[in-house]
Amino acid sequence: MNAFQGRQYRNVLKEIGKTDEEITKRLSEVWDTFFYDEEERIFHTAGDDMGYLEDTGNHDARTEGMSYGMMMCVQMDKKDEFDRIWKWAKTYMYMESGENEGYFAWSCATDGKKNAYGPAPDGEEFFAMALFFASHRWGDGEGIFEYSRQAKDILRACLHKGENGRKGFPMWNHENGQILFVPGSPFTDPSYHLPHFYELFAEWAYEEDRAFFKRAAQVSREYLAKACHPVTGLNSEYANFDGTPMTKKLPWGYFGSFFSDAYRTAANIGLDAEWFGTDCGQLAVPLRMMKFFGTDLEAVRCSYEIDGTPIERPVLHPLGLLATMAQSALSVPYSDAEDSDFATAKKWVEWFWNQPLRKGGRRYYDNCLYLFAMLALSGNYRIW
Repeated sequence: MNAFQGRQYRNVLKEIGKTDEEITKRLSEVWDTFFYDEEERIFHTAGDDMGYLEDTGNHDARTEGMSYGMMMCVQMDKKDEFDRIWKWAKTYMYMESGENEGYFAWSCATDGKKNAYGPAPDGEEFFAMALFFASHRWGDGEGIFEYSRQAKDILRACLHKGENGRKGFPMWNHENGQILFVPGSPFTDPSYHLPHFYELFAEWAYEEDRAFFKRAAQVSREYLAKACHPVTGLNSEYANFDGTPMTKKLPWGYFGSFFSDAYRTAANIGLDAEWFGTDCGQLAVPLRMMKFFGTDLEAVRCSYEIDGTPIERPVLHPLGLLATMAQSALSVPYSDAEDSDFATAKKWVEWFWNQPLRKGGRRYYDNCLYLFAMLALSGNYRIW
């Protein structure tokens, strides 16, 4: 039975032999470091009732990190921090006019000034999901804290921009049902495909939007099965609608290889396996990746084309890759047999457990993925 039906969640850390006390202690330590350690925190309060998460490598606040922070807070039952982050995002990032009205500016300076006036769809996805969970866990408040209405309005904008005289473009391609890299773009980002979110949007969005999200969940699972290489399991950062890697070099770089954004795909597949367990061929991907990387942890410090060809490109987030690989163990059924698939997955979870949070300027992305993996592997990344 999947978690959506039974509300039962695997504790993979316990499956590999960690005690409840060890797991609780580690999760608390990670939370405290991420949010409140004076040297290593990502979260910063702003005034009496707001706060933001800083991308420590770029010294800005991004919808990616802000929405991630909200999801972490609702999973950890931290309402004050959740409301602070949401109010900062709504105050400074939300766009009330222009082509992108109803969306959030993907990057702002830490004083709230917008660095850009375009959105990044992964932010809107996580904002909406975190808001629905907040509504169900804590109840709706008033104004911007009427969480469920805010979530539904975000999703309405994502689907209906450009209709009935509204300016701008939607975040999903209505013809093929796929999420876009940015509104109006002719390609997608495989790590933006979150079928486990779409299943829940199909339950809780405005009535007229539910059928689309139900379709999108099926489309994304089928897409991930195509976009991930049949041998290595690797996927490209950006990809065409048929799943093939982007070959066109964009003004800001080449994104047709397995690199930073792409790491998240395996983790997403793992969480979808836990929440819904619907297999369209994508659930075999994480195990293929684990076997491709093999027994040498140093393999996560190399860059690759999706067929496994090494490329000369410095890896920026090796801990992030390790964390997502560990989280993807949720797609591998438990077994105590020494030659089982779970024995392969267990190795990655053990490697992850033995790694501390990253320190220094590049810690933001890695540690976001680390905290998500801790939540998921301990049975605390839940449907609320």
